[in-house]
Amino acid sequence: MEILSNRILNMAESETLAMTAKARELKAQGKDVISLSIGEPDFNTPEVVKEAAKKAIDDNFTHYPPVPGYPDLREAICTKLRRDNGLEYKPEQIVVSTGAKQSLFQVVQCLVNPGDEVIIPTPFWVSYKEFVRLAEGKCVFVKTKLENDFKVTPEQLEAAITPRTKLIMFSSPSNPTGMLYTKEELKGIAEVVARHENLFVMADEIYEHINFVGKHESIAQFTEVKERVITVNGVAKGFAMTGWRIGFIAAPTVIAKAANKLQGQVTSATCSIAQKATVCAMLMDPKTSKDIIDMRNIFQQRRDMVYKLLCDIPGLKVRLPQGAFYFFPDVSSYYGKSFNGTKIENSTDMAFYLLNEAGVATVMGSAFGDDSCIRLSYATSEDLLREALRRMKEALAKLQ
Repeated sequence: MEILSNRILNMAESETLAMTAKARELKAQGKDVISLSIGEPDFNTPEVVKEAAKKAIDDNFTHYPPVPGYPDLREAICTKLRRDNGLEYKPEQIVVSTGAKQSLFQVVQCLVNPGDEVIIPTPFWVSYKEFVRLAEGKCVFVKTKLENDFKVTPEQLEAAITPRTKLIMFSSPSNPTGMLYTKEELKGIAEVVARHENLFVMADEIYEHINFVGKHESIAQFTEVKERVITVNGVAKGFAMTGWRIGFIAAPTVIAKAANKLQGQVTSATCSIAQKATVCAMLMDPKTSKDIIDMRNIFQQRRDMVYKLLCDIPGLKVRLPQGAFYFFPDVSSYYGKSFNGTKIENSTDMAFYLLNEAGVATVMGSAFGDDSCIRLSYATSEDLLREALRRMKEALAKLQ
């Protein structure tokens, strides 16, 4: 008799976390490994946010908070949504969770029944497909093209919709591609959604503040679909607060209440101290906050540098990311080549070849639904990035 449940046996391990763990393991063995696998800013949390957390401890915010989050935090999130996104929400439409990952998972659990279809443009963040499978839904992957900046078109979306379609999930700025949707592109998607009254949209906006092309655009701004959009965000990426574990949704009241109900049974409220720190983060204006602006500018400098270095490697197809801190180059021109008995047939082979031969940890594109590419993060120092790209170029040149 099998000990473990089928749902856990059938669930894939997070490939990004697996590659990060492998890189750490090799480092512990004394091997020189540069990790470009993890999506974590290499900045510290802003001092003003840390001070707010210290004050929360001194003020004894050490007891159970309300399940959906402290009222002042939900008010602060509403203020942020109004200021940054032009979106009007009430505190009862906000649910604060232990990271945006929990927020995403809960929404899928609240919306998707067995057999319901969920459209996921490819490439996608690795956990989307597992969330759907755990809800016994069916993933409908819509392949996008590098030439179109990996963005789904309204025509592709319309063609993928069936009577069983319940939800569309996408991120902008995107993990893994770094691309983002313009207002016009989102309007086209919203027009398709508006024609299908039982269809919901989950918009993952966790990289909102790492945007190199101008104003962030949210699909919830379009009134014809706002009541069917769930916006997911948090503080991990834009505020360098990955370890604080705070995410949230802004959603139609019925969905927010459902997420609150589920969370009440699973985790209850998230950390009280982290919540109080997040109030401070939410009130930081990204247009004037030196912490947010400086981090974004440094990421942009790194992006520009890495883009030039990647373009200098023969055989790679590279697009210039518009946000986040990832590149998703097409490496398929190397498939079929080999070195020292190692043959490259797919993105997994490539990721492990670069890890073993170059000492550079990346993530296989197959984890994101596109086996032609690999993902690398530039959330590390310029010196390490230069060395990592030098090693990659050298290792790839050995493949014949």
